[in-house]
Amino acid sequence: MNLLGSNAEQAALRNRQLVLAAIHRGAPISRTELAARCGLTKQAIARIVERLADEGLVIEARRRHGLRGQPAIELEIDPEGLFSVGANIDRDHLTVVVVDATGTVRGRVHHEKRFILPDEFVALFADALSSFRRRKLIDEGRLAGVGLAVPDWLGEIDVIGRPAAYAAWTGFDLRGAVEAVTPHPVFIDNDANAAALGEIDYGLGTEIGSFFYVLANACVGGALVIDGVRHKGAGGINGEIGCLPVLETPDDGRRRIRQFGELFSMFLLYDHLRAHGIVVGTPAELAALDGRGRALVSAWIARAAGWLAEAVSHIALIADPEAVLVGGRMPVRLIDELIAETRKAQIAAGLPPAALHRAVCSEDAAALGAAAMPLAHRLGLPSADAGQLRRVPLRTEAARPASP
Repeated sequence: MNLLGSNAEQAALRNRQLVLAAIHRGAPISRTELAARCGLTKQAIARIVERLADEGLVIEARRRHGLRGQPAIELEIDPEGLFSVGANIDRDHLTVVVVDATGTVRGRVHHEKRFILPDEFVALFADALSSFRRRKLIDEGRLAGVGLAVPDWLGEIDVIGRPAAYAAWTGFDLRGAVEAVTPHPVFIDNDANAAALGEIDYGLGTEIGSFFYVLANACVGGALVIDGVRHKGAGGINGEIGCLPVLETPDDGRRRIRQFGELFSMFLLYDHLRAHGIVVGTPAELAALDGRGRALVSAWIARAAGWLAEAVSHIALIADPEAVLVGGRMPVRLIDELIAETRKAQIAAGLPPAALHRAVCSEDAAALGAAAMPLAHRLGLPSADAGQLRRVPLRTEAARPASP
């Protein structure tokens, strides 16, 4: 992210955003360090910081001792300066969080339920907002907005178990419905993009500038980050890892090309277990399996690792990110196992190596990323497009005929 500013009066707003972004990313940070990082004079920094402190966005945290001269005063974002609400609606859950200006979760409402319909979502979301207000977790005057993280084509992809009524999501005015229950700005993006934004601000993105994010949820998703900014592409579909072709070798030995999203997802893992007589439907149940169940999961992961290694090789050759991060609702232990097996598969197949890491923001990654969107907008950080949910006629996510 370029933090070089201008001292011209007409650039005052931009300079303010640059300083806020530098404090957000670099805190604790002194005024002298801010001046060097933003390319502004110390006098300009002093004026901007004073205004930000008056607005309640920045605080003087402590004095830095141990150096020559007068101890420098360190600046930080005031946690109470802004608040944000983020919601992730998916085919198997709804999670709503409220965070402060530093991204710390102040409240969480979670519903572990399959195929929540639009009207039920609106009611549950309104109840979550009411709960946050009753518990005094939201300062309405300092609420930056509401972020929504939603998979693309939510009502259209024929995933396992999808009821016919779920098609109600197609064409549903999500923005209008949420704006009817809150007066604050509404930001909408797909779940993988949101999860990547959360990782930029609060996870490994603070150390890794360019990465590809693999979201292991009910269906698989992906997002590309270049130099600290999500790259959506000309049509808004960059990162759709579910479309990448991979080679499948079924039990009959007949090799064929499949889409990665048709082979890898949480729903497909559940289906694999069900075929072996084990019925689970949530990440918690998956994490609590006995020895036989864990063995079945490990066998599935070993196969999935080969497909992920192939998909990652495509990404590495085209985008050449510093790392590939894996996050989402898949239990942490299984993500770690998947990464280890994928590394083995890369070596065994002679595929181009790519650094693989577990994302810091995991289970609630998309909800936290959704909450980061309004904060990013207010703090001048890489922000999400506040437009309508993208609509592109392309089949991309884990799709199979519905199981009986």
